[in-house]
Amino acid sequence: MRSLTPDQCRALQDWLGCLQRILQWEADHDFVNSRGRSGHFAEVLARGLAEAPLAPLRDDPTCGELRTGFSAYSTWPPRQRRHWVVRTRQWLHQQRLHIQGQPASPPPDQPPQGLQSPLTQVKGIGPRLAASLTDAGLRRMDDLLRHYPRDYIDYSRLLRIRGLRPGETVTVVGAVRRRHAFVSSRNPNLTVLELQLQDATGRLRVTRFYMGRRFTSPKWLQRQRRLFPPGATVAASGLVKAGPYGLSLQDPLLEVLNTGPVTPAASPSRRILPVYPPIEGVSAEGLRRAVQAVLPMACQQQDHLTAPWRQCFGVIPLAEAFRAIHQPPSPAALQAARHRLVFDEFLELQLRLLRRRQRQRVQAMADLTVAGASDLAAAFLALLPFQLTTAQERVLHQVRSDLQGTTPMGRLVQGDVGCGKTVVATIALLEVIAAGGQGALMAPTEVLAAQHYRKLCDWMVQLHVPVAMLTGSTPERQRQAVLRDLATGAVKLVVGTHALLEEPVMFLRLGLVVIDEQHRFGVHQRSRLLNKGEAPHLLTMTATPIPRTLALSIHGDLEVSQIDELPPGRQPVTTTILTPGEREQAYGAIRTAASRGERAYVILPLVDESDKLKLRSAVQEHQRLARTVFPHLHVALLHGRLTPGAKQEVLEAFVSGKAQVLVSTTVVEVGMDVPEATVMVVDHAERFGLAQLHQLRGRIGRGQAPSQCFLVSESRQAVARQRLEVLTRSQDGFEIAEMDLRFRGPGQVLGTRQSGLPDLALASLTSDGAVLEQARDAAKRLLNDDPQLHTVPQLRARLVAQSARQASASRLN
Repeated sequence: MRSLTPDQCRALQDWLGCLQRILQWEADHDFVNSRGRSGHFAEVLARGLAEAPLAPLRDDPTCGELRTGFSAYSTWPPRQRRHWVVRTRQWLHQQRLHIQGQPASPPPDQPPQGLQSPLTQVKGIGPRLAASLTDAGLRRMDDLLRHYPRDYIDYSRLLRIRGLRPGETVTVVGAVRRRHAFVSSRNPNLTVLELQLQDATGRLRVTRFYMGRRFTSPKWLQRQRRLFPPGATVAASGLVKAGPYGLSLQDPLLEVLNTGPVTPAASPSRRILPVYPPIEGVSAEGLRRAVQAVLPMACQQQDHLTAPWRQCFGVIPLAEAFRAIHQPPSPAALQAARHRLVFDEFLELQLRLLRRRQRQRVQAMADLTVAGASDLAAAFLALLPFQLTTAQERVLHQVRSDLQGTTPMGRLVQGDVGCGKTVVATIALLEVIAAGGQGALMAPTEVLAAQHYRKLCDWMVQLHVPVAMLTGSTPERQRQAVLRDLATGAVKLVVGTHALLEEPVMFLRLGLVVIDEQHRFGVHQRSRLLNKGEAPHLLTMTATPIPRTLALSIHGDLEVSQIDELPPGRQPVTTTILTPGEREQAYGAIRTAASRGERAYVILPLVDESDKLKLRSAVQEHQRLARTVFPHLHVALLHGRLTPGAKQEVLEAFVSGKAQVLVSTTVVEVGMDVPEATVMVVDHAERFGLAQLHQLRGRIGRGQAPSQCFLVSESRQAVARQRLEVLTRSQDGFEIAEMDLRFRGPGQVLGTRQSGLPDLALASLTSDGAVLEQARDAAKRLLNDDPQLHTVPQLRARLVAQSARQASASRLN
């Protein structure tokens, strides 16, 4: 392979690292050809190998052979699959070694220097250590500097073992007196690591549990014994528990500080000791020494924020922040360092989002003049049997102001189920149609799209506005007619699913795009629909409220409106937590509701039984309920594997009352509007997020009758119980979303694939909201004073580099 530029090296390293992570995931899951959002493992790997960033790799015979093998991977026995995964990992590792062994050829105008230099150029970091760090994604000095400590041990505040009290969360440092790693005799998949720690005041038993087959191998057990040799100094952080054999720490975080005794007196300059996230093959002390070797380089770098900007934003210099985050002289200095680095992460994120919005605003607007409240919108309001709420009026005013502006609207409307978002969106669509444009409403599922279409048909027929629906199951003849009418402008409003993104769909004059349940669509999908018009307006909606910190982090290029008021007359839903033995209480409520002509949902997490997850399934539960629990009621079954026609039959039976009980998966989470439904039972409720449970609960309580929601949970964990109790106390979707964020973290709340969740090394969306607000204000001020960021060239270069890396990663994904 010819000599590579630094950019080529980085792209190649990113590609290698991504494939190795996918292969590791498959190995961890016993070579079952795991399925993810991008397809099955073998499909993703074959696609990834075909998209190697360099032509010599794509043309390599071994690469071609591996790619071909993965096309048959699903038919192989586990042993052959394992062999192919190992062989692929070895080939990728050889490519990595080849890159590390050759000198990169920098472009003549930009030689690698400073923090962008590879770790192999740092004195004190040898080839072996550099290879281990590279495998963990730490390739340059800058990467290692930003591998921040996950915790700190303050020797001035350490508790002695004799002073521990049950119920406290503490960090203790002691010497390993004994250690024992073994596989449980009761559970062959459970491995136990027991340590006995000793300090000058006493001894403490520390126990860690590892669940999984890969932790039971003799090699792994031997590695644990080598990691904690007798005499090694270990820091253990966790909850103190009292037991029959004295105090202990259950499942704590463990950090080997030194393989031999160490005392605070021996290292007075390191009174506060950083504890880093562990890296395979690198000891804690070795990692600390590597960071110390790089720190002097940080002090030589020019800050990407000039002194006037630092003073304006109230942050310390970057070099000082790096020094204090890795070598904190005091808690106050550590806090100031963390604030600066968190501020930097949020600032770069907000600048990217605001610059994207800036680019959208300078696009040429479609030739549409929305003058204000049109006669068409007034006629629609006259059709409604109710008055708009104050919150709807407020948001509608914001939307109309955007539509009358000189730049394309970009707005996110949040609100609980039933708050009236669709009415506001319909008025916006009518304003654009009255101005001579077309509107498109995209929903994530056919069920939701069909519900929107039925509602809009009822209204639009009376207003003489042509409306059509386009989904994946639209018959071909009808599809061709819709495509023709959209292209000629005969259809003014189209409702659809992802089918609207397809190439044949063309508009004569697309003026407004409305996206419902926007969190289920990616940024690129949103852009594809917007690109079908000349800079059309964008209005996105969600009934799953997103906490403000998340909204600013992911949708910072959109203005955010909240409809925080429900229409009058809506009945609150009573929520009760039940154990599996108390299910009869829920069944009694269903029978009572059915006797009054009302209907009920029973929600389950799985369609079919699973060998790995011992959970009830929708198919199994439907049979049981229909035969033994509700033999005199019509029990219907709905899940995502049914054909569109079968789904429609089930929905019509439930809406009409022919079926009184609907057993379903989360396919009913959106798109179901049945006012007669008053009871919901969610089985294995601990498997769902709070926001999702709140969304499901929104399927009932849509009429005037009181409604009940039963959450059946067999989990004995205190945290699981606390999560569910939030729903029994609150009906506020925004409060529930905030609690969900705190319990589960942003990755699980949104889903890491489609959310576009920012990659934050130090900042926390759950606890750094104030810094995020400060960074957003700072980004706005920077762009107002210097739209091209000429006064902060290094910051501008970082943004360009990050955009390039993200573009490279998105191509592989």
